[in-house]
Formats: sequence, structure tokens, C-alpha cells
Amino acid sequence: MRMKKNFILLLLTVVALSGCSTDYELLKSIDGVILTADSSIKALGETVTFTVKDNTGADLTGEAAIYVDGEQIEGNTLTSDQVGSFEVTAEYIGVESLPLEVRFHDGSETNFVKRVLIEDYTGTWCGYCPRVAFGIEQAKSQSDKIVAVAIHRPSSNPSSPVYDPYNYDTTELENTLGAEGYPKGFLNRKTQWNFPEPENLAQVIGLTQGNNPKMGLAMNTAVNGNTINLDVNVKFAGDFSNLKLVVYVLENGLVYEQHNYTTYYDGVDVLEDFDHNHVLRAVLTPLLGEAISSNETVLNNVFTRSFSVPVPANVANAANIEFVAFVVDAQGNAINVRQAGLNATQEFEEM
Repeated sequence: MRMKKNFILLLLTVVALSGCSTDYELLKSIDGVILTADSSIKALGETVTFTVKDNTGADLTGEAAIYVDGEQIEGNTLTSDQVGSFEVTAEYIGVESLPLEVRFHDGSETNFVKRVLIEDYTGTWCGYCPRVAFGIEQAKSQSDKIVAVAIHRPSSNPSSPVYDPYNYDTTELENTLGAEGYPKGFLNRKTQWNFPEPENLAQVIGLTQGNNPKMGLAMNTAVNGNTINLDVNVKFAGDFSNLKLVVYVLENGLVYEQHNYTTYYDGVDVLEDFDHNHVLRAVLTPLLGEAISSNETVLNNVFTRSFSVPVPANVANAANIEFVAFVVDAQGNAINVRQAGLNATQEFEEM
């Protein structure tokens, strides 16, 4: 009896289809609807953008319906002026996605990528200084969160046995460190890198780990003719006080001999045509930092310091300029740091 009913049903279906007009079109079969967001957490006033695709990767966003807490929204974006979480789903021709949760917060939940500053006090005359330079190379091979500055010392007098053509006077800063002689590497400005530096990489890498800072930096950079135009932006995900900004102009690709009394770099002395990179050429703020008003260092604020200055006279090739900006606390410790090349337009590295 069941076989007879099935046959009759099949026959009616064939008859119905054969009677349809020639513009009859079968609906597309959908195995799954996949909803994603460009971020699952945003600050108040920011926008979450949703994308809907099927299992083949075809984009259905323009045709799908998107629901927030059960209510359909217009388009595929969501903003909120209230702290809270929302359940979002998408539907396409009767197939519904798995739910997705997005959250809006007041800014205090934002963190930033954590970078470590290495200030390498060095000299072309200093035979033991390649040890720190080698350590920096090793650290950079393990992490992309290393920002290095080579501070060449101590004499600009060509007749001096400790002459360095790239010498930059940082006596004011060095007097705060309590460490004599060269080389010396300092992390986040005030912590000495333990000797021998290439065997203490964990000390450096460890400073990129742990709790991420509630403060991040982003720069916009350009050199037009002989003028540097630079905006340093600092964003705060909490309230701070007694902060200072330091901004460096560095130069890469400076070729000059380097004495080497170490076993690094094949133990060769002298290292001819040695590439000196990240060399400090100018400080655009006071060396110990330029105070940032406490009115600026508050939750959700973006502080901007703009510079329009001539290319430093000691720069050999303006095309090799780079910039480093960092913020220090009341004790002079760097909280976070950022490096930028020429013609950069950086975004904040929010997490």
C-alpha cells in the first residue's frame, strides 16, 4: 500500500513540474551558514562588522538576514552605546548559523601589544660591544616585539682613541642608570640586560610576555624634502599619571669599521664595513622625556604630539631614517614602545 502511495506522489510531482513555465528555477541548496565578526569585543561607539558565508566560502552577506538578540538588523554592522553582550545569528533561505556573542565595553578591557625597548650603549671603538649587538640579533630572531636603539658613545673628537663618528651625548640619561663603562644594554630603559647578553635572551623575551599594557602607541611619519613630519599618538585604556613621552630619530645602514674582541661575528677584529643600524641621531623631546598632562592620560583618550622639524644635520641618508617613540612612568621605566619607518600610517595594536 505504501509503495502505491509513493508511486502516486511521484507521478503527481512529475506532472506538476512538467506543467511549470520555462523560467522555473530550483532554489540553491545550502549545507551551512557561517557567521563571523571582525572582532568579538569592541569599545563603546566602535563598529563590529559581520560576514556570512556558506561551506564553500561563497559570500552570502548581502542576502542573509542578521539578528541581534532575536531582532533583525539593517545591514551587517553593529554598534552600541551601552556596555553589554549580544547574541548574533544569521539566516539564509531558512538555514540558520550558530550563534555568535559580541561584547561592547567602556574601553577598560582594551589591551595593547607589548613591546620591549633595548637601548644598546655601544661604540665603534669598543671591542666588547659586538656582544650586545649579537644578542639583539638573536632576540629579534625569536620575537618581532623587540625595538632596538644603538646609542653610540663616548667621543666626537676624531683625535680621541674612543672616537665614534656616530656619538650622541646621553650623559644625562646614563647618570641615572648606575652602570659604568661600555657595552651596556638596558631594557625598558632602567633594567640592565644581564651579562653575557646573548645567553640571557629569556630576560628580554620575558618582557614581551605577561600582562599586556593599557597603553599603546601609533605613529604617522613622513619626510618631505628636508622636513620631518611626525605624529605620535598614544591611546589609554586606563587612567595614568606622571607620564613622559620620548621620541627618537634613528638611522640605519651606516657603514663603518667595528672593533671586536669577542668570539661573536667569527671573532674577527676589525670588522670592516660593519652595518650599524638603529643608530640614535636625534631626540625630539627632552632625553628623559616630555611630560604628558594628566588630563590627557585618561581612559579612552588619545594624546597626540606632532613634530615638524628639519632632518638632523648628522643624518647621512634621510631615506634610512626610522622613528622610535615610548612612554615612561614616574620612575623612568618604559611602559610601551613602538618603532616606525618612513611614510608609515600606523593603527593602534589593540587586543
